[in-house]
Amino acid sequence: MPAQALAPEVAAFYTRQSDFSSPGRMAGLYAELPADPARLAEITRGLMIHRVEGDLFRHRIAPDRLHGDAETRYLDDILAVIAGRDDAPLTSPRAPGDRFVGVCRDFALLHCSLLRHSGVPARLRTGFADYFTTDGFHMDHVVTEYWDDWHGWRLADAQLADPSLYGVDFDPMDVPRDRFLVAGAALDLIRSGDAAPASFGVPVPDRLLAGEWFVIGEVRIDLAALNKVETLLWDVWGAWASDDDALTDDVRALYDQVAHVTRDEVDFDTARALFTGNRALRTPRTVLSLAPFNGPANVVLRGHSPS
Repeated sequence: MPAQALAPEVAAFYTRQSDFSSPGRMAGLYAELPADPARLAEITRGLMIHRVEGDLFRHRIAPDRLHGDAETRYLDDILAVIAGRDDAPLTSPRAPGDRFVGVCRDFALLHCSLLRHSGVPARLRTGFADYFTTDGFHMDHVVTEYWDDWHGWRLADAQLADPSLYGVDFDPMDVPRDRFLVAGAALDLIRSGDAAPASFGVPVPDRLLAGEWFVIGEVRIDLAALNKVETLLWDVWGAWASDDDALTDDVRALYDQVAHVTRDEVDFDTARALFTGNRALRTPRTVLSLAPFNGPANVVLRGHSPS
């Protein structure tokens, strides 16, 4: 039996491109693409290499690409990099040295853009995956959530779309929700005492970023993405903290409210109102980008009113 139909206004919202996901001047590359979501995930995988996957591909990633590509925040600029290195159709997988060197957010953004172009409602979800480690640690990660008329909202991980690279025991187009926890669900587990804050985070070049403050930051990023503001993962604004000691009771209470709204079942109208109506949560025109390689900088975003 088909899933309950997606409300027309919700379907329209998540089918339209955002300022971040639009192919813009590179839209010609989208001509004659397939519509199948799984095939679009395979295409995405063939165009990108994660910046920690050099050894996996037996390829040395050039330092300028390692530091520079993943700072590319808009999809049209990502497509320009891809086409500049190899102008073959997007359906042609690139050699490792010709791929865009990104992070999980970039895989999800490209897949999301391709899905929206094909008429499939799609959005990014930020959270934590347990399938990149074997020690119970939940790695900071971003996947695509897309609408399936038979099953409703499903999680897809385009980074897993080549089965020869990662030996997961599930369909990358239907990631189990206990293997990828959206950020709000992770914060709920911390609040209930069922998970340790230190079990959620990400390693960066000189340290491990983990803890309640980090999870709260991902809740903020996830709410923005649900509103089609798909920022870089290290962009900060509004109510945030740089470590657990800097968290206040007011910030905790605010993000407990956001976590309740942004779990697996998302009420569209509530998520929109919470984001657009609260200056502590709404993404401003200028954000502080705490880039892990290139250092902090204030960045003026393109006009991005959620619409």
